[in-house]
Amino acid sequence: MSAKVLLVDDEKDFLEIMAERMGARGMEVATAGSAETALAMVTAETYDAVIMDMMMPEMDGLKALKLFKRSWPDLSIILLTGNVPDEKHREAVRLGALAVIEKPADLILLTQKIEEAKALRSKKPK
Repeated sequence: MSAKVLLVDDEKDFLEIMAERMGARGMEVATAGSAETALAMVTAETYDAVIMDMMMPEMDGLKALKLFKRSWPDLSIILLTGNVPDEKHREAVRLGALAVIEKPADLILLTQKIEEAKALRSKKPK
């Protein structure tokens, strides 16, 4: 798979490990340490999917999801979460998240969701 993804998390070690593991699966992975940085990156580049931690300082994943969807409604957002109540999962999906995946992320499931995001993007008129 040659998906282009943006991985967003405030934990540097997690970003490095996940980027390496996703790159080993043939993905082109860019990383951002905050939602603010990710918003700037999406303005400059096109991604098949944004994979973002739900719990980050300054701007959490739900607030960032709203901002992404306001500016890029067709962008596929996959949220990663540790221990978040079910109502937050439902809210994320209602706001337009493609998926909410529990940490530690199951790479098989994450890869399937990224493939789904890429397929959705390829069906959109240019």
